[in-house]
Amino acid sequence: TQLLALSTAGFGLVASLAWNSAIQYFLDQILSPRFGQGTASKFLYALVITVLAVFITYQLTIIHNRFKH
Repeated sequence: TQLLALSTAGFGLVASLAWNSAIQYFLDQILSPRFGQGTASKFLYALVITVLAVFITYQLTIIHNRFKH
C-alpha cells in the first residue's frame, strides 16, 4: 500500500512538472508579445497557476466530503 502511494505520488510529480512546462510555454507565447519576458509575465503565470491550484483543491475537497458521508 505504501509503495503504491509513493509510486503514484512520484508519477504525479513527473506529470505535474510536464504540465508546468507546457502551460508555461503556452502562456509565454500569449503573454510575451504583450508583457515581454520580464517580471510581469512571470507574476501573471504564478497568479494563474495559484488560482487554478486553489480551484482544483476546493473542488476535490467538495468531492471528498460528498463521498465521505
